[in-house]
Amino acid sequence: MSLFDTRVPAVLLRTDRNPFHHGTLGAVRSLGRAGVDVHVVADCAHSPVRASRYVTGLHTPPPPGASPEDIAAALRRVAARIARPAVLIPMDDACAVAVARARTELAPAYLLPDQPGDLPARVADKAELAAVCASLDVPHPETLVPGGPAEAARAAWRLGLPVVAKWSRPWLVPPGGGLRSTVLVRSAREAGELYRRAEEAGSRLLLQAFLPPGADRDWFFHGYADRSGAVRAGGPGRKTRARPRGAGLTAVGRWTPNPRVQALAERVTAELGYRGVFDLDFRRCGTTGRYHLLDFNPRPGAQFRLFVDTAGLDVVRALHLDLTHRPLPEGAPRPGRVFVVENYAPLSALRPARAERGGRELAWHARDDRAPGRALWALWGRHVGARLRDRALRGRGTRPDAAAPAARARVVRQGSAPAADRTGVSDRPEEDRAGRH
Repeated sequence: MSLFDTRVPAVLLRTDRNPFHHGTLGAVRSLGRAGVDVHVVADCAHSPVRASRYVTGLHTPPPPGASPEDIAAALRRVAARIARPAVLIPMDDACAVAVARARTELAPAYLLPDQPGDLPARVADKAELAAVCASLDVPHPETLVPGGPAEAARAAWRLGLPVVAKWSRPWLVPPGGGLRSTVLVRSAREAGELYRRAEEAGSRLLLQAFLPPGADRDWFFHGYADRSGAVRAGGPGRKTRARPRGAGLTAVGRWTPNPRVQALAERVTAELGYRGVFDLDFRRCGTTGRYHLLDFNPRPGAQFRLFVDTAGLDVVRALHLDLTHRPLPEGAPRPGRVFVVENYAPLSALRPARAERGGRELAWHARDDRAPGRALWALWGRHVGARLRDRALRGRGTRPDAAAPAARARVVRQGSAPAADRTGVSDRPEEDRAGRH
């Protein structure tokens, strides 16, 4: 008999248009392998995800930047087609915020964790997160929210250059305008220039003290807070390879026991009364040794499949089991387990899996679901080719560069992605919004 109530389908929701959001494929496979019907509400037209044998149905998503009302309306249409209650899993921050606010309206068509509707918005907003950390006495980089360009310049000097500049609600940053969710700025002038684009960005600019990257400094924690508030599934992990190198999306991650990170994650979620899947990013300060909470993503992180225990439980499976009132199996952690994103770390993907204690999982390739892995390389090749052509055209001045000088500052990332999102950034806006990781 299956552990899962397979009568209850799952609906994955994402408005971010990143076609290479491997977390979506991870959720499709995780639940599909358990016999659950998986419906995907996302733009998968040019994504390897659509090729998965475990996708039951593809549905047109609201456009990027859609209002919470539009997202709720789209979900009602999907619910009418499915015609039975489903577990709803937002896969990016914008959707997590919209779904939490519309929780009452979406029930009983969708099963969702029971928590205050404003909580996901509070923790996903970068400025609000700084206030949350201060109230909980959780380490967080010093953060200032300037009220104008001159104040932004002064704040940069006060924090000490270089500083990290973030838009508080990165999911509102419009695509194609040259704005990044987060950049490292190296002068007070750049900070002031960036502030002048606040209206375009759609949210407040904040400036944050920069914690330099280094060996053994980038950590993350994925978990599921059940109906009682207990953290189940998941665990602490360490980023061992990133894209771009030194800081950026997690290209290779390793499940690594860390009692201090685990205790911080459990304390934060308990004191906030958080329920559901979460993805936290930490950076250890090289001077003090303290772990600073950089991001709180109220949804699955892209590399959540790193944390599959000996009972086969991950955070997405834990969510489905808990919301359908099924018991969660008791498994043991698998420290040393490795997760590799092949298009970001191809050489690591070629390393023999038997060399990894605890096992290894690839983001795209799987023996029981080969089509997405085959589709990846053709789609990724076209994507990279298009980016190289765009750069060549810009270099010759054939195409105007939409980015202002401040937005062209060197891009970094102080944490793990679409979606999206951490104290630094990737070099692709769509990955910043997805989160990243």
